[in-house]
Amino acid sequence: MIIAIDGPAASGKGTLARRIAAHFGYQCLDTGLLYRAVARDLRAAGQPLDDVKAAEWAAKSLDPSTLDDHGLRDPGVGEAASVVAKIPEVRAALLAFQRDFAAQEPGAVLDGRDIGTVVCPDADVKLFINANVEVRARRRFEELKSRGEPVTYEHVLDTIKARDARDAGRADAPMTIADDALLLDTTDLAIEAAFDAAVGLIMRKIGR
Repeated sequence: MIIAIDGPAASGKGTLARRIAAHFGYQCLDTGLLYRAVARDLRAAGQPLDDVKAAEWAAKSLDPSTLDDHGLRDPGVGEAASVVAKIPEVRAALLAFQRDFAAQEPGAVLDGRDIGTVVCPDADVKLFINANVEVRARRRFEELKSRGEPVTYEHVLDTIKARDARDAGRADAPMTIADDALLLDTTDLAIEAAFDAAVGLIMRKIGR
């Protein structure tokens, strides 16, 4: 069983993916961590984020055991990841890893921006999670503020809008909604309500 979850930044897809995986007893992969890790490794090597050859090398050399690095959650790494993710060679290098992960038994949940369209186009269930951009910015702002990050709501809003534009506008595997994806808008939903709605969509899709 493969469940593909796509959506923009701060839509709630990551939290939902983890909750859904735990509910069904599946493995979970936040594919964004792969691109964050590539960006981290490029920075550590002193290489520019847009250096195609260096980025491809970093993607091919990625150590999956480092994906639990808490530093990958830092907001600056997320911005760097969206730059790296625009590079077709990086996406190609990480594709096999993602597909191998998805093939695990009894099932896997993957969240990202091109899971249902590129990584796992034959996924059993595809969800596209979205929310109003102002709500998404408020969620991310509150998250960063709780961690003591010196940010303003306006800055977070501008950052998320810019990231949305990069993700949707990149030439290779842009963020789009798969034709057979089930849509879930979390703008007015707390996490429990969003989780219940997502599980309901999945259960109806697989006929349970």
